[in-house]
Amino acid sequence: MRRTLGLLLAAVTLGGVTGVALGSGGPPLRAQNILGMVASRVSNQATGVRGFGNLRYHGGPVQHGSTVYAIYWDPAGYSMSSDYTTVINRFFTDVAADSGKTSNVFYAGTQYYDYSGHEAYSVAFGGSYVDTNPFPASGCSDSVSQTTVCLSDAQIQAEVKRVAQLRGWGYGPSKEFFMFTARNVGSCANSSDCAFSQYCAYHSWVGSGSAEYLYANMPYADTVTSACDAEPHPNGSAADATINVTSHEANETMTDPNGNAWYDLSGYENGDKCAWYFGSSIGSTPYGAYNQLIDGHPYELQLEYSNATQSCVARGT
Repeated sequence: MRRTLGLLLAAVTLGGVTGVALGSGGPPLRAQNILGMVASRVSNQATGVRGFGNLRYHGGPVQHGSTVYAIYWDPAGYSMSSDYTTVINRFFTDVAADSGKTSNVFYAGTQYYDYSGHEAYSVAFGGSYVDTNPFPASGCSDSVSQTTVCLSDAQIQAEVKRVAQLRGWGYGPSKEFFMFTARNVGSCANSSDCAFSQYCAYHSWVGSGSAEYLYANMPYADTVTSACDAEPHPNGSAADATINVTSHEANETMTDPNGNAWYDLSGYENGDKCAWYFGSSIGSTPYGAYNQLIDGHPYELQLEYSNATQSCVARGT
């Protein structure tokens, strides 16, 4: 049985820190509004819990329900695999269909809370849009040979807002916009942290309160497979690699949307503490093993951190 919020708040404030070894390598996980960077595998390979201690509550909001939207920025001259949008859209539909169930990684976050109550695994998929608007001139410079354009965080923000307004999707703290960019498209969160060389995805926000846009930058993971593709691909698609880091950012937005809710003493959010750690497989398809079955479909997703068990978990605790 869950304790009352008052007792839980006291436990977070007064409780000691569990002894977990600090992670090594990778970019800063929190830089101003940039949160939960998934460090590229080439700079930060995981074998278990990282960071230091349990997640602690810092007074900010969690999501008590979320509607997610997918934007696929794929203008002329660029490409995504033929099933990329279909498989990612199905993932969002599956996560929504299994809302409230304890059987996947999304339920693990329901143990975290704010002063209004617990975070809820209550997800709706609001829809998707293939954005063929041309990319602007590069707003950043990266060192990745495969990329042909580099988008700054400001450019990604601007396009998220443009598409959300175009589609009439609205905004606010209960919505999140996932910006999926095409193959060979780079991005930089700041002057030193860029896609594939330092990170594979991150989440952030622009605006505040009821007027904010929560968004996630989702580069095409298989642009540099050694950096951002954990494999296997149970759906036989390049989308599998991106779906893994999508789950990371979705779970972190639910528990720490504005960087002032749940993270540990090292600044790691629930996804950061278990990045690139998948635990045991529960089955396989002709394309590869999987550790999650969500609405009857297989996925290979990193685990999420649980304060309750002080470990990375594959389902609700």
